[in-house]
Amino acid sequence: MKISKIVVVLLLVLLSSCDDKAVFDQYKSVSTSWNKKDIVNFKINAPDSINPYNLFVNVRNTNDYKYSNLFLIVEMNFPHGKTLTDTLEYNMTKKNGEWLGEGLSSVKENKLWYKKGVIFNESGTYNVNIQQAMRSNGEVNGVVNLEGITDVGFRIEKTE
Repeated sequence: MKISKIVVVLLLVLLSSCDDKAVFDQYKSVSTSWNKKDIVNFKINAPDSINPYNLFVNVRNTNDYKYSNLFLIVEMNFPHGKTLTDTLEYNMTKKNGEWLGEGLSSVKENKLWYKKGVIFNESGTYNVNIQQAMRSNGEVNGVVNLEGITDVGFRIEKTE
Protein backbone atom coordinates (compact mmCIF):
# COMPACT_ATOMS: atom_id res chain seq x y z
CA MET A 1 0.00 0.00 0.00
CA LYS A 2 2.79 2.46 0.91
CA ILE A 3 4.71 1.66 -2.26
CA SER A 4 1.70 2.47 -4.48
CA LYS A 5 1.28 5.85 -2.76
CA ILE A 6 4.95 6.62 -3.33
CA VAL A 7 4.64 5.65 -6.99
CA VAL A 8 1.57 7.90 -7.41
CA VAL A 9 3.37 10.84 -5.79
CA LEU A 10 6.43 10.31 -8.00
CA LEU A 11 4.25 10.18 -11.12
CA LEU A 12 2.49 13.40 -10.13
CA VAL A 13 5.85 15.12 -9.61
CA LEU A 14 7.13 13.90 -12.98
CA LEU A 15 3.97 15.00 -14.80
CA SER A 16 3.94 18.42 -13.17
CA SER A 17 7.58 18.98 -14.09
CA CYS A 18 6.91 18.70 -17.84
CA ASP A 19 7.67 22.00 -19.50
CA ASP A 20 6.28 22.63 -22.97
CA LYS A 21 7.47 26.27 -23.12
CA ALA A 22 11.19 25.50 -22.95
CA VAL A 23 13.10 25.47 -26.22
CA PHE A 24 16.53 25.51 -24.55
CA ASP A 25 17.25 25.05 -20.85
CA GLN A 26 20.75 24.23 -19.69
CA TYR A 27 22.76 24.74 -16.51
CA LYS A 28 26.50 24.68 -15.94
CA SER A 29 28.08 24.29 -12.52
CA VAL A 30 30.59 26.82 -11.27
CA SER A 31 33.33 25.82 -8.87
CA THR A 32 33.05 26.41 -5.13
CA SER A 33 33.39 30.11 -5.96
CA TRP A 34 32.72 31.86 -9.27
CA ASN A 35 35.89 33.66 -10.32
CA LYS A 36 35.28 37.00 -12.06
CA LYS A 37 37.36 35.79 -15.04
CA ASP A 38 35.34 32.58 -15.46
CA ILE A 39 32.85 32.90 -18.30
CA VAL A 40 29.95 30.47 -18.50
CA ASN A 41 29.24 29.76 -22.18
CA PHE A 42 26.15 28.38 -23.88
CA LYS A 43 26.01 27.43 -27.56
CA ILE A 44 22.49 27.72 -28.93
CA ASN A 45 21.20 26.72 -32.34
CA ALA A 46 18.56 29.17 -33.53
CA PRO A 47 15.14 27.54 -32.97
CA ASP A 48 13.63 29.34 -36.00
CA SER A 49 13.74 32.75 -37.65
CA ILE A 50 10.06 33.68 -37.31
CA ASN A 51 8.75 33.25 -33.77
CA PRO A 52 9.61 35.47 -30.79
CA TYR A 53 11.16 33.93 -27.66
CA ASN A 54 11.77 35.05 -24.09
CA LEU A 55 15.30 34.64 -22.75
CA PHE A 56 16.29 34.05 -19.13
CA VAL A 57 19.43 33.72 -17.07
CA ASN A 58 18.98 31.08 -14.38
CA VAL A 59 21.03 31.10 -11.20
CA ARG A 60 21.14 28.68 -8.29
CA ASN A 61 22.45 30.05 -5.01
CA THR A 62 22.95 28.81 -1.47
CA ASN A 63 22.91 30.59 1.88
CA ASP A 64 26.64 31.20 1.38
CA TYR A 65 25.72 33.97 -1.08
CA LYS A 66 26.19 37.12 0.99
CA TYR A 67 24.70 39.79 -1.27
CA SER A 68 21.14 40.99 -1.84
CA ASN A 69 21.72 41.56 -5.55
CA LEU A 70 23.73 40.12 -8.42
CA PHE A 71 25.49 41.92 -11.26
CA LEU A 72 26.11 39.96 -14.45
CA ILE A 73 27.63 40.75 -17.82
CA VAL A 74 25.74 38.84 -20.50
CA GLU A 75 27.07 38.79 -24.03
CA MET A 76 25.20 37.32 -26.98
CA ASN A 77 27.26 36.63 -30.10
CA PHE A 78 25.21 36.20 -33.28
CA PRO A 79 26.22 33.74 -36.03
CA HIS A 80 27.20 36.51 -38.48
CA GLY A 81 29.42 38.49 -36.09
CA LYS A 82 27.07 40.90 -34.28
CA THR A 83 27.53 41.09 -30.49
CA LEU A 84 25.18 42.44 -27.82
CA THR A 85 26.60 43.04 -24.33
CA ASP A 86 24.46 43.91 -21.32
CA THR A 87 25.39 44.63 -17.72
CA LEU A 88 22.44 43.46 -15.64
CA GLU A 89 21.47 43.75 -11.99
CA TYR A 90 19.08 41.33 -10.32
CA ASN A 91 17.61 41.34 -6.82
CA MET A 92 18.33 38.12 -4.98
CA THR A 93 16.44 38.91 -1.76
CA LYS A 94 13.31 40.67 -0.63
CA LYS A 95 13.73 43.86 1.43
CA ASN A 96 13.51 41.79 4.63
CA GLY A 97 16.46 39.62 3.53
CA GLU A 98 14.39 36.57 2.57
CA TRP A 99 15.69 34.81 -0.54
CA LEU A 100 13.87 35.22 -3.80
CA GLY A 101 13.74 32.21 -6.06
CA GLU A 102 12.24 28.79 -5.63
CA GLY A 103 13.35 25.74 -3.73
CA LEU A 104 12.56 23.99 -0.50
CA SER A 105 16.16 23.32 0.46
CA SER A 106 19.03 25.73 1.06
CA VAL A 107 19.50 26.00 -2.72
CA LYS A 108 17.31 28.62 -4.39
CA GLU A 109 16.69 28.69 -8.13
CA ASN A 110 16.20 32.11 -9.71
CA LYS A 111 14.74 32.64 -13.17
CA LEU A 112 15.93 36.09 -14.20
CA TRP A 113 14.60 38.00 -17.23
CA TYR A 114 17.20 38.69 -19.89
CA LYS A 115 15.32 39.64 -23.07
CA LYS A 116 11.69 39.54 -24.15
CA GLY A 117 10.35 38.75 -27.62
CA VAL A 118 13.67 37.92 -29.28
CA ILE A 119 13.55 36.72 -32.88
CA PHE A 120 16.56 34.66 -33.93
CA ASN A 121 16.75 36.13 -37.44
CA GLU A 122 20.18 34.67 -38.25
CA SER A 123 20.52 30.95 -38.82
CA GLY A 124 23.39 29.20 -37.12
CA THR A 125 24.88 29.00 -33.65
CA TYR A 126 24.52 31.79 -31.10
CA ASN A 127 26.98 32.00 -28.21
CA VAL A 128 25.85 33.37 -24.87
CA ASN A 129 28.55 34.25 -22.35
CA ILE A 130 27.72 35.02 -18.71
CA GLN A 131 30.20 36.51 -16.26
CA GLN A 132 29.74 37.76 -12.70
CA ALA A 133 30.50 41.44 -12.11
CA MET A 134 29.98 41.85 -8.36
CA ARG A 135 31.56 44.55 -6.22
CA SER A 136 31.40 45.03 -2.48
CA ASN A 137 30.12 48.40 -1.25
CA GLY A 138 32.89 50.98 -1.27
CA GLU A 139 35.30 48.75 -3.18
CA VAL A 140 36.70 49.72 -6.58
CA ASN A 141 37.87 46.27 -7.58
CA GLY A 142 35.33 43.56 -8.22
CA VAL A 143 34.77 40.47 -6.12
CA VAL A 144 37.36 38.03 -7.41
CA ASN A 145 35.74 34.83 -6.12
CA LEU A 146 31.99 34.99 -5.64
CA GLU A 147 30.78 32.38 -3.17
CA GLY A 148 27.29 30.92 -2.95
CA ILE A 149 26.45 30.59 -6.65
CA THR A 150 26.41 26.90 -7.57
CA ASP A 151 25.02 26.86 -11.12
CA VAL A 152 24.38 29.29 -13.95
CA GLY A 153 21.89 28.54 -16.67
CA PHE A 154 20.33 29.94 -19.80
CA ARG A 155 16.76 29.34 -20.90
CA ILE A 156 14.78 30.11 -24.04
CA GLU A 157 10.99 29.91 -23.86
CA LYS A 158 8.25 30.16 -26.43
CA THR A 159 6.14 33.28 -25.92
CA GLU A 160 2.46 32.79 -25.20
